[in-house]
Amino acid sequence: MNSVKPIWVIKLGGAVLNVEEAPKALFEVMKAQSQFDFVIVHGGGALVDSWLNDAGFVTSKHQGLRISPREQMPYIVGALAGTANKQLMCSAISSGFKPVGLSLYEAGVSVKQKLKVLAQVGECEGTHQGVIPAMLSAGFIPIVSSIGLGDDGELYNVNADEAAAAIAASLNAEVIFMTDVEAVLDGNKQPLHELNGEQIATLIEQGVIVGGMEVKVKTSLTAAQQLRRGVYISSWQKPENLTALLAGEHVGTKVTP
Repeated sequence: MNSVKPIWVIKLGGAVLNVEEAPKALFEVMKAQSQFDFVIVHGGGALVDSWLNDAGFVTSKHQGLRISPREQMPYIVGALAGTANKQLMCSAISSGFKPVGLSLYEAGVSVKQKLKVLAQVGECEGTHQGVIPAMLSAGFIPIVSSIGLGDDGELYNVNADEAAAAIAASLNAEVIFMTDVEAVLDGNKQPLHELNGEQIATLIEQGVIVGGMEVKVKTSLTAAQQLRRGVYISSWQKPENLTALLAGEHVGTKVTP
């Protein structure tokens, strides 16, 4: 890899697109941190919900993951790899970056079907040589949608947290999962500053961590184990959180291996 800067993979929850100026505020924080390279991985669940609803589809989830029937994939792909990706690219451009939009294939992540019950939901099964190192060396910021292309020629909807973890592992990068909550909460709705595997298992068993947050903390734990260091879950609603995390401060919830 020609890039000599430390790399940060920033996973942005799709809800950030619903708040005007929020993406640009985050990009401006990144622009001020010229000592790092950044890779953005994003979801877009709210936008997908809107598109599917407008098209007359009923959507459902299984273990926190959206069931993605083949007939819904044109809308899911269009929302994530199309509109959401390009909206983030526009915010990046207005903050002075040169963005390039990618799917998981170009980013070097191999994908296969996760579970038959989930239909076209994919999981990351490995990595291959992608274009991210070359893009970073050329001065671009990669903005990666969570759409995967399988070796079977199929399109897959991949959980963006899992995608970010796979990309971070392939690049040996730091990773921050930026969501719409300040931190993971305990049973009394108080923020948890640090979590390990044993604590996560207990909180899931107790029904404290459920749904999408269950997926997020499990993925964060996997990322921490692969990278052999802590990863953070924090809020995109406060750009100053990103500034603090990049400076090495403890903000949000740190998930440790």
